[in-house]
Amino acid sequence: MGEFKDAQGAPHYQGHRTRLRQRFMQGGAQAMPDYELLELILFRAIPRRDTKPLAKELLHKFGTFAGVLNASHEQLKEVKGVGDAVITELKLIKASALRLMQSDLEEKTVLSSWKAMVRYVCAAMAYEPREQFRIIFLDKRNQIIADEVQSEGTIDHTPVYTREVVKRALEFGAASIILVHNHPSGDPTPSRADVRMTKEIVDALEKIDILVFDHIIVGKDGHASLKQLELI
Repeated sequence: MGEFKDAQGAPHYQGHRTRLRQRFMQGGAQAMPDYELLELILFRAIPRRDTKPLAKELLHKFGTFAGVLNASHEQLKEVKGVGDAVITELKLIKASALRLMQSDLEEKTVLSSWKAMVRYVCAAMAYEPREQFRIIFLDKRNQIIADEVQSEGTIDHTPVYTREVVKRALEFGAASIILVHNHPSGDPTPSRADVRMTKEIVDALEKIDILVFDHIIVGKDGHASLKQLELI
């Protein structure tokens, strides 16, 4: 069956794409449902095909817009119609969003931008399929010096070495640090091992006058602060 075309002989989806772009420029993303925003992203990767069915299929499989952007390369490949070009566009959007969030944190103190900082680490780590351990290093004004993923492990464990945490904190001249790791299960509830590891790091850094500001655990179901839970 041939491709459906309009009265001028153009593929039917071209007019749809023009209307979507105009609506986006006039009303922004809030004027569009998730599948249409995803269509706009897919336009660049798939220039000669209607992208609405694929956008809806991706949302059906991964549940949410965030779920699509955070799906792994392997998971995305399982969806018919998804090739390297689509995967590159999706990963580019996520990377751009994280870079924007990082920029918003620069030149601000953690105390004045705590919610933004939590949103950033949740966006960066909540959907990771393996545990990651991250450290955010702060200066005396509580501004971010550096943000590093220190290690990556399995679906339920990542190795954390207290001596390496101390070493990096000293190398950056940090006055305090924020520990962050994710729970791929989705539940951010701290485990006994999480609490024990945190206390070991707190004790080691106290000896050299470096403060552990907090330890945040993130998951798809939310986040937990060991400081707020009075576990440190």
